[in-house]
Amino acid sequence: MAPAGLSLGAAILCLLAWAGLAAGDRVYVHPFHLLVYSKSNCDQLEKPSVETPPDPTFTPVPIQTKSSAVDEEALWEQLVRATEKLEAEDRLRASEVGLLLNFMGFHMYKTLSETWSVASGAVFSPVALFSTLTSFYVGALDPTASRLQAFLGVPGEGQGCTSRLDGHKVLSSLQTIQGLLVAQGGASSQARLLLSTVVGLFTAPGLHLKQPFVQSLSSFAPITLPRSLDLSTDPNLAAEKINRFMQSVTGWNMGRALTAVSPDSTLLFNAYVHFQGKMRGFSLLPGLKEFWVDNTTSVSVPMLSGTGTFHFWPLSANTYLLLIQPHHTPDLRKVEALTFQHNFLTRMKNLSPRAIHLTMPQLTLKASYDLQDLLAQAKLPTLLGAEANLGKISDANLRVGKVLNSVLFELKADGEQAPESVPQPAGPEALEVTLNSPFLLAVLERSSGALHFLGRVSRPLSAE
Repeated sequence: MAPAGLSLGAAILCLLAWAGLAAGDRVYVHPFHLLVYSKSNCDQLEKPSVETPPDPTFTPVPIQTKSSAVDEEALWEQLVRATEKLEAEDRLRASEVGLLLNFMGFHMYKTLSETWSVASGAVFSPVALFSTLTSFYVGALDPTASRLQAFLGVPGEGQGCTSRLDGHKVLSSLQTIQGLLVAQGGASSQARLLLSTVVGLFTAPGLHLKQPFVQSLSSFAPITLPRSLDLSTDPNLAAEKINRFMQSVTGWNMGRALTAVSPDSTLLFNAYVHFQGKMRGFSLLPGLKEFWVDNTTSVSVPMLSGTGTFHFWPLSANTYLLLIQPHHTPDLRKVEALTFQHNFLTRMKNLSPRAIHLTMPQLTLKASYDLQDLLAQAKLPTLLGAEANLGKISDANLRVGKVLNSVLFELKADGEQAPESVPQPAGPEALEVTLNSPFLLAVLERSSGALHFLGRVSRPLSAE
């Protein structure tokens, strides 16, 4: 299915037309003036008479220290409150960050998806990726800070203080972007979206972290858990301890998100994201239905069904689910490459709404990826390597190991199970669409234009 306004017969034609346009597009260079240091900030920073006291530090507690369970309701309320008093400049700043993270997200999704097998499904969070890299920017000194700023999409090297990215503004905007995603349904909405982000900072014993850096992470990850453990003696055991710790604190079944750590690591930065969306006006169909992984293989999975008139499928008043299915499963990668490009959202605006009766799988997607691997594939293997200057994170000579982003993505019906004996009418003009073979998805927040998730559904999980 194309994003809800395209018929299946037109989906590939439109995608091929887009491919012809891509070569002629110019990348729009936006003046990100709302994200850099102001003149007054720079004057304050550059005052020679001001002596800055050293940042206070602390030693993370051992990983076996008892920790409170994550309260996702409280995290939701915190995100909603962050959007209640937004000013026009806050929204503009969020749009600028949305533009940056989308551009990076499409590029890194392409890099990551090339490592997936055709039969594997996965999900990727541009917001988590951009937030993680911005966090390292906040903790970096030059030349690492300048290299990270350029990679984030805002060149500023050699242009003076007022061209330097203000990482705290960016992290605050990322909180706004997350808040806008979940704030639309209201506390009593049955179809309310949940989005929770937790960061684990795992250090070698005795390493001191700087408090301002850890506190800055609270903008995009309200729960940040600094913990220490032996990373060198038994790297596999260290990974098991971290996985068990995060499972016990979050309650999220991420699988074995972390498989091993490098024995010479002194810092691991792991971001965990849980998204739960509900399809408005959808019901869970009774029993299990067939989903065809390829022409000869099928699996039995729970299916959802609903009818509406849309060009995007709304998850809330301001959040859309985009669904793209090729005619033929072997073409999935070609369609993926043509669709998920930087001008994807501009092209989506040209779609016309139409009535659709949609049947699709209930989704539980899990993915974990190491940003160090992505940086290496992007020909930047040393950006967070042994020579990186991360003096705002710690005065120690840090050796950053794995930088993990783990995502748990869930999509369910907002209604009760449909009765077995009462078929759901599609209506005389509704297009009947059944997503029972591999397809692509994206979750978009309209106000900021930020893409929160990109994914490929090749083999949905059976009922759990």
